[in-house]
Amino acid sequence: MQRFLAGMATMLAIVVAVFVVLFGMLRDPGTQVPHDVSLGPGVRPSQPPADLGPDETWLGDVDLSSSALVTPQGPLRAVEATGTNVRVTRDGLRVGEVRLVVATLPFDVAEEQVGQGVQLYDAGGNRVGVRRSATLLGVDVAVSATGTVRAVGGDLLITPESVDIGLPGLVNDALSNAARELVTIRQSIQGLPAGLHLTDVTVRADGFRATLRGTDVTIAG
Repeated sequence: MQRFLAGMATMLAIVVAVFVVLFGMLRDPGTQVPHDVSLGPGVRPSQPPADLGPDETWLGDVDLSSSALVTPQGPLRAVEATGTNVRVTRDGLRVGEVRLVVATLPFDVAEEQVGQGVQLYDAGGNRVGVRRSATLLGVDVAVSATGTVRAVGGDLLITPESVDIGLPGLVNDALSNAARELVTIRQSIQGLPAGLHLTDVTVRADGFRATLRGTDVTIAG
């Protein structure tokens, strides 16, 4: 999930890149386009920053909505991304405010990225179910857990509420406590552009719904 969340940060860059390509196709290469965004009577668009360079492209607002998006980290579903004060320079992309980046990560994609034979599923009530095999105190067990998923301090936190290993009585209770560590996950999100943070994670029938927000986000070119 770490790589997936880092990949979500590139979605605004994709939108801007498409815009710049289309703009370049329509524009005469020999023409210098002034920074004038007057659109006619009654239209009051956001104005570009005063320090906008002649070789920079600026967008007041960027809005992406897609039923599906494929990234190097895997496919996403129900994608939404909005940002304001977007500036494209030779050094990359700068976004004054990322109001929202949200998408659904399917469980099968998350399972592949987590590895270790982990199976994930919707346990209902905004809880996630986890299944995996492990060896505890020399005993091979099938661990089954149900837990909550939250964003805490920008980290992804999965906390088990119930853990079961399918053995009887006190043995099950003792080994279940030991197995709790195997299904407790707190992971910082590495690779996100500076200024962008995970703010919310929920569980849906088809996967995790993750939300990121930020200010002064820079995506290097």
